[in-house]
Amino acid sequence: MPEYTALAVLSVVGAVALARLLRVRLFSRAQFWCAMAIVLAFQVLVDGWLTKLSAPIVRYNARAMLGWRFPWDIPVEDFLFGFAMVTSVIVLWERAKRRLAGSAGNAAEQPVGQPVGEQPAVKRSPEPAPGDGHEENR
Repeated sequence: MPEYTALAVLSVVGAVALARLLRVRLFSRAQFWCAMAIVLAFQVLVDGWLTKLSAPIVRYNARAMLGWRFPWDIPVEDFLFGFAMVTSVIVLWERAKRRLAGSAGNAAEQPVGQPVGEQPAVKRSPEPAPGDGHEENR
């Protein structure tokens, strides 16, 4: 396996292993896959412009990679590196968020959209009014 390809595959394996090791459950979240779709869309635009064979800005050693390119001449290895990089950053972010929440006295994982360290709002039912049949029988 060419070295650039081997490093790309290794980076994906490393990112997945990091998520498992730190017990960050990303791959079952729709938000993660939505983020990856957004990253992929921009990666195709930017990487396609940088690596187009008609006027490349970035050149690759053909012997160091598989040579599979799609769309707009993007090397397949670039998608693997992009996935590994974004996944690793999200894993480390989630881990840091959990550690901060734990140090703030809340060891449970914060709900999405909840500021780190802030306790979730507790919904309380209203106290029954006197005379509405909820008094204790003595």
